[in-house]
Amino acid sequence: MEALSINAQTQASSLPSGLQISEEVEKRYNVVRSVGEQCIHDDELKDLLAKKAAPVCYDGFEPSGRMHIAQGLMKILNVNKLTSAGCRVKIWIADWFAYMNNKLGGDLKKIRIVGDYYKEIFQAAGMNTENVEFLWSSDEINARGEEYWPLVMDIACKNSLAQIKRCMPIMGLSETEELSAAHILYVCMQCADTFFLEADICQLGVDQQTVNLLARDYCDNTKRGNKPVILSHHMLPGLQQGQKKMSKSDPSSAIFMEDEEAEVNVKIKKAYCPPDIVEGNPCLEYVKYIILPWFSEFTVERDEKYGGNRTFKSFEDIVADYESGKLHPKDLKDALTKALNKILQPVRDHFKTNSRAKNLLKQVKGYKVTRVIPTASSTEKESLSVNTSSAASSLAAGLQMSEEAEMKYQTVRSIGEECIQEDELKNLLAKKPAPICYDGFEPSGRMHIAQGVMKVTNVNKLTSAGCQVKIWIADWFAQLNNKLGGDLERIRVVGEYFKEIWQAGGMNNDKVAFLWASDEINGKGNKYWPLVMDIARRNNLRRILRCGQIMGRSETEVLSAAQILYPCMQCADIFLLEADICQLGMDQRKVNMLAREYCADIKRKNKPIILSHHMLPGLQQGQEKMSKSDPSSAIFMEDEEADVNEKINKAYCPPRTVEGNPCLEYIKYIVLPRFNEFNVENEKNGGNKTFKSFEDIAADYESGELHPEDLKKALMKALNITLQPVRDHFKTNERAKNLLEQVKAFRVTR
Repeated sequence: MEALSINAQTQASSLPSGLQISEEVEKRYNVVRSVGEQCIHDDELKDLLAKKAAPVCYDGFEPSGRMHIAQGLMKILNVNKLTSAGCRVKIWIADWFAYMNNKLGGDLKKIRIVGDYYKEIFQAAGMNTENVEFLWSSDEINARGEEYWPLVMDIACKNSLAQIKRCMPIMGLSETEELSAAHILYVCMQCADTFFLEADICQLGVDQQTVNLLARDYCDNTKRGNKPVILSHHMLPGLQQGQKKMSKSDPSSAIFMEDEEAEVNVKIKKAYCPPDIVEGNPCLEYVKYIILPWFSEFTVERDEKYGGNRTFKSFEDIVADYESGKLHPKDLKDALTKALNKILQPVRDHFKTNSRAKNLLKQVKGYKVTRVIPTASSTEKESLSVNTSSAASSLAAGLQMSEEAEMKYQTVRSIGEECIQEDELKNLLAKKPAPICYDGFEPSGRMHIAQGVMKVTNVNKLTSAGCQVKIWIADWFAQLNNKLGGDLERIRVVGEYFKEIWQAGGMNNDKVAFLWASDEINGKGNKYWPLVMDIARRNNLRRILRCGQIMGRSETEVLSAAQILYPCMQCADIFLLEADICQLGMDQRKVNMLAREYCADIKRKNKPIILSHHMLPGLQQGQEKMSKSDPSSAIFMEDEEADVNEKINKAYCPPRTVEGNPCLEYIKYIVLPRFNEFNVENEKNGGNKTFKSFEDIAADYESGELHPEDLKKALMKALNITLQPVRDHFKTNERAKNLLEQVKAFRVTR
């Protein structure tokens, strides 16, 4: 993060724009600057006020219970100073943030009521709202989601997980605590708020400084001008010794804005206030940061024998008398109590006479202040019964499976190497004639046969069994995973190229919908993003990290914050698309399990069935899957016949060995499903032979009757027959030809 030059006021740097500060601007500067215990940077603040008559100041709060004086009186003082200096103040009512931070148990209705109660207090206590906007985060973000969420994702992409974790103090957490995925999302969103609100000044507590600095760093990373000035106000301590700030969960530490006079008296009487000691004395801090700014003086009333009445105009004079023993703790406390009760009386009156305010307070007082993190267990909770099909459980609804439903089941089930769970799949197909199947891909370079031929085969099986297939073109996900350098225009080009291939390769599109993730999410953001947030807050960080495999990453890698957001979003996709079946590769299994766990958490019926297809290996020994970044490991869908032949000739294919033999896997998962047979032509070595099952091929290969050379020749021929329509399309169709030229020119990066 940037080196902090706090409170540095040099004449040479005060106005880098070369403007002269007028007397009026100097006065405005002094008023605004008095709000902050720290300023980053003073010269920028002066420059801003010299150039802009009405700068935008961002302040905010999480509605999370009763309001104490640190939130109430200090905010009113600060806002009134800022508006008097010409600032426009946007107060961000961070309801979605309170939800992610599990305040009030994550109950958004309660959070909303608390937000309205806060507004009542601010107005009753004297906030000048003429140049103040109260903005609900959920309303504003929903209204301009297309602008907001790409910004959040870009911030997540540009910051490592470690950088984001260093911002945990903004939520009252440390980076070593058990965190939820929502805590990572929270930081990225709060950073985005600064830009979303077009803030010139971030006026928040010192505890929020790390995320404000993150916003300034983001400006550097993106070459964005006009960094926000950070004006961090003091944090009032709690009433008892060693309490760094007031806490709602400990009423003895805080004075609340509607506390009765007697309650204030008792709390101040019990407050920590050691004689002659200023440092760490909360009573003196309240005088300094509340009473003196509010009244411009502090009056102590006492008998003549104890020094008589005295009115202080400066904190320095109070400190001098207190340290010398001239000002006794009891007299200080009595004067503080009287001043606080005078300030709070209009609030009490309002909450007694205004029926709406009275009702809000009654509700808020009834809420228990909580921050229980509803995270899922760090181990996968659901006991997996994979590929089990008992007659007793296969039709839980008591339905009988018709011959037609049984045939549909066999077709659908043949797609998956693993099914979770078969009884649920049978039940679904018996009850629902057109279940929704979710499939998807990251557009990230040229398409290999594992993505091309296998998807065409699987989709055609699903549609033949009556399924509706929704293919999710995960452009935003490719961007989060930094594919093609995160360039969304290139990612969109690759997505169009993929569609051309599938159509040319024989995909039956009658019951298939191609859906761009960015378009669908923008269109249904009001539904989607609360779902992402709920998934994020219910899962701890360790659980989400174990989903790194879905992005081709391990949990030990150095990850960006985007790699935490990605699994939460992919999990939400399943519900946004109303999917009955998740038909993805085995490498996506963990996030699909996350979706089933989420259903269990929220007591949702109809968990998505997981149908995980086999992952085709690369061409060389030990390559677990084809890789676009290593062309020797993959056969691409528009490879010329000579390229295919060369690659298969060089492929790993040890004699008599079936296990780990990629050539045999391509026959099993591509050729046989495509042609329902495998033809080997060789007059010398046993003559031509047509195989109808993989078991027969494996038996002949292990025995030596089927030689690797003959196997490879037959495989080449079958693959080239399969790929020829795609080649023809990309040679004769101008749009397809242009797309391919662009895709080939893109460098595969991450």
